[in-house]
Amino acid sequence: MLRTIEEITVQGTRSLTEVVDRSHSIPIVDVSLGYGVCTAGLDLATTTGVAELDKLIHDAALAACKEIGRQYPDSTPTDEVCAEREADKAMVKVRKAAAAASKGAPK
Repeated sequence: MLRTIEEITVQGTRSLTEVVDRSHSIPIVDVSLGYGVCTAGLDLATTTGVAELDKLIHDAALAACKEIGRQYPDSTPTDEVCAEREADKAMVKVRKAAAAASKGAPK
């Protein structure tokens, strides 16, 4: 039986720093926000299904990173860098699931 993933959690993470004085800053916290991306109805054995999931993941990553940036405007990295890094992490799971789905797909 082929095991499929039903949801992938995409998590945006940004760092905040607290300025103690003009010559020192101390990292104080990483802030994360995660969104679930549903894979229901997507055929990961096809390039179309993987491409659609890739878009959903990138959209979720950007939304998470933008929300953190809105709440914590001095956090780093930028929305775009944060989103790309987090989407890349989530796509590792997608590639594994796509490979498994392709092996189990009828020829």
